[in-house]
Amino acid sequence: MKEFLEKHAEKITATISCFDRLIFKGYLPLTWPDRMESLLSRNNRKIKEFKDFVSSSSEQLVKHAKALAEKNDRVYRYLQGRVRKEELARGLAEAEQITQGLVCVFSAVEPCQSFSIARGKVRPKIVAAKRKCLALYYYFIDRELGFMHVRIQTWFPLTVQVYVNGHEWLARQLERHGVAFDIRENAFLWIEDLEKAQRIADRFVKKRWPSLLSALARRVNPLLRNLLSNMDYYWVTDQAEFATDVLFRSPGALKDLYEKLLEQATLRFSAEDVMTFLGRKLNGHFKGEISGDFKKKRWPGARVKHRMKRNWLKMYDKQGCVLRIEMVINMPREFKVRRSGIRKGERIIGWFPMAKGVSNLYRYREVSLSANARYLNALAQVYDPGNARSELQDLARPRHVRNRSYRGFNPADSQDVALFEAVLRGEHLIHGFRNADIRARIFPETTDTREKRRRSARVSRLLRRLHAHGLIAKTPRSRRWRATKKGLRLMSATLHFHASEFIEIRRKICAELRQTG
Repeated sequence: MKEFLEKHAEKITATISCFDRLIFKGYLPLTWPDRMESLLSRNNRKIKEFKDFVSSSSEQLVKHAKALAEKNDRVYRYLQGRVRKEELARGLAEAEQITQGLVCVFSAVEPCQSFSIARGKVRPKIVAAKRKCLALYYYFIDRELGFMHVRIQTWFPLTVQVYVNGHEWLARQLERHGVAFDIRENAFLWIEDLEKAQRIADRFVKKRWPSLLSALARRVNPLLRNLLSNMDYYWVTDQAEFATDVLFRSPGALKDLYEKLLEQATLRFSAEDVMTFLGRKLNGHFKGEISGDFKKKRWPGARVKHRMKRNWLKMYDKQGCVLRIEMVINMPREFKVRRSGIRKGERIIGWFPMAKGVSNLYRYREVSLSANARYLNALAQVYDPGNARSELQDLARPRHVRNRSYRGFNPADSQDVALFEAVLRGEHLIHGFRNADIRARIFPETTDTREKRRRSARVSRLLRRLHAHGLIAKTPRSRRWRATKKGLRLMSATLHFHASEFIEIRRKICAELRQTG
């Protein structure tokens, strides 16, 4: 993210990258119907007694929840309808001045993945089924993890969900290490020792998550002490949000820039750009949907979200002076991790699709941090009128290099605009571009060999012209080019000018049409 930070260095005080919301899920080895039948058999129960067996186990879980709430003098409440449970729990913690331990226990009937009895050829059998059952929500203020909750469904297979927040964890770690900070609504506005804070944030993935999560599961599932004493939960990362926060000096420093960032993100970023930010290539092998949406219903700004299947990148502001870029991973198999695996019948160490196991949490961080950095660097192209106006005038003048004259560029010329758009495409930000890449964007497809050579020569002349004006530079020991900082600044300013003029003309035409009926 170096390009973005350098461009706006006078407005930025710091950056911090850490996990935000994390949802872990724990599964007992009972998720298959045959495993459930085995459990019934071990407890001398027939399949037709399944409902009684499950109801009895559910009652034990509810009884345990009520007893724990009573022991700690906390609220146990059954909720109906749509209720914001976290807000309600935080309100209780604030009202009762709870700073550590159990806050409350909520119960609610919710959909779940469970089992039912079905007819078999010889005897009844257990089958997987979507049901509704009572779910228990335990809200805690943990000494290390901060405000969090553990949810357990009271019907088998007793899946457990644990929610934690990386910013809450980091705040408690900074307090422990004596680092002063200011945090409001899940966003750091100031940190005394930023380098130390980032080192601490990076340790989050090194925690012994399976043992920590299993300890939490034992607090809410008393059946692990008797009926299920020979079992333990297998833990996965069901959803992970990783945020990169850019802290600005004041709300005014971010406000004007944020409007331009929103415009860049909504009007300029294509599907190929989004794939590039996520470290992927858009080709014929990709099967899925890429989309984006814009929401204005936020204070004080708006939010942009780019989706690739069930993973997405978001940009929004916090407290008016924090720009947050956030990667959300729900489908990790879209990314790769280096591990041992089988390929062509042989066990090798290579890059394989990433699984949800918590052991891959370090890779979640690497993928997300890289995606956030690419996104910020793409936003570095945003037009800044204060710095670009005089340079745009100079760009229109001819340039003389080694006794050769190269004509200037015209921001209103459609061919120059098309060339700039081709150079600034998101997929070129990482590896640069070649003659063929630009040729494919500004010319229609052809099979004529002579015409291909003519177009290649013409693009070579255009690249030399861009180079003469300092807009692009050659990548050493390769045939690739890359946009320079000056090029990013001026070409994006040209595209902004062209787009804004088009929008203004369209607005005038629409106004005239309304007047004429």
